[in-house]
Amino acid sequence: MVYFLTGIVSYLCGSIPFSFILPKLKDIDIRTMGSGNVGGTNALRAAGARIGLLCMILDALKAFIPVLVFSILYHGDKNIEGIASISAVLGHDFSIFLKFRGGKGVASTTGVYFALFPISGAIFLLTWFVTTVITKYVSLASILALYVGAVFAYLRGLDTATLFIILATLSTLRHSENIRSLLKGAERKTYIFRIQGKGRN
Repeated sequence: MVYFLTGIVSYLCGSIPFSFILPKLKDIDIRTMGSGNVGGTNALRAAGARIGLLCMILDALKAFIPVLVFSILYHGDKNIEGIASISAVLGHDFSIFLKFRGGKGVASTTGVYFALFPISGAIFLLTWFVTTVITKYVSLASILALYVGAVFAYLRGLDTATLFIILATLSTLRHSENIRSLLKGAERKTYIFRIQGKGRN
C-alpha cells in the first residue's frame, strides 16, 4: 500500500504541466509551437528566457520535492526512492492532465538527481551548460549531461547510480526523434545567449 501511494502521489506531482501552464498565461500553447514538446526547452523557445527558465525550475522541483519527502519519511528506503523517482518522471512525460502527453523528462530527472545525490545534479547542470554553449544542441547536451551525472554516481559506488541510469535511458528514448535529427544534421540549434525575455521564437 505504501508503494502504491508513493507512486500515485509522485506521479500526480510530476504530472503538473508547468511548461504548458506558464506559457498559456501569455496565450501561448507550446503544443502547437516549435517541437510541440511540453517541456522547458520548448517553453524557452516559445515564451522566452524568463518563462522558460521558470518552467525548467518548476519541472525539476515537482520531482525533487516528492522524492526528497518520501526518502526522508521512509529513511532512505531504496525501493521507495525508486518508485517515487520513476513515477514523478513518468508523470512529467505522460501527464494525466494533458491526455498523457508531456515532456522528455530532463528537468524532472535533474530534480531526482538533486534530491538523492546533489553532486550529480550539479554535474548535470555544468555539463549541460557547457555542451549547449559549445554545440548549440540542447538535446545532445541533455542526454550527455544525464549520463555524466549517472556515471559519476556509479564511480562513487552509490546504489542510486542504477536508478539514475534507468532515468537517463528513459529520457534518451523520449529523445529518439532528436537523435534521428542529430544524425541527419537537421537538429535545431539553440543559442541560449540570444533568447530574449519575451517573444514568440
